[in-house]
Amino acid sequence: MTTEYFVCGAETLSAAQSNAEPFGPLTPSMFHVLLALAGDDLHGYAILKEVELRTGGKVRLSTGTLYGIIKRLLNDGLIVELRSRPAESEDDERRRYYRLTPQGRQVATAEAERMDEILSIARSRNLLKKTRTA
Repeated sequence: MTTEYFVCGAETLSAAQSNAEPFGPLTPSMFHVLLALAGDDLHGYAILKEVELRTGGKVRLSTGTLYGIIKRLLNDGLIVELRSRPAESEDDERRRYYRLTPQGRQVATAEAERMDEILSIARSRNLLKKTRTA
């Protein structure tokens, strides 16, 4: 697998980073929502629970914060609202389901790469001792 790079001034950016530049860096809450949707299509409440679960309860988004983020991500084309619905027995008509777009995945990837670079520097300065796994 090859990675394309774009040169911008003195910095070298991966293809994912250059496509995501207008969107990043993301707020931590926005990044958590994109991470939640990187796994599955989810409705709002499921996004809240996924973020809480993946962070061990350290991040708990309010519904107001979540729906503000969803509105922005929809407007930016990073997520879409799905028209298809689960089976009627598993659905609640009030729920809206969301999916990460290819551009949303690029932006999330670029943010993860940016954070990884920062963590590499922190490790080289002995601020972090070992790599954690998710």
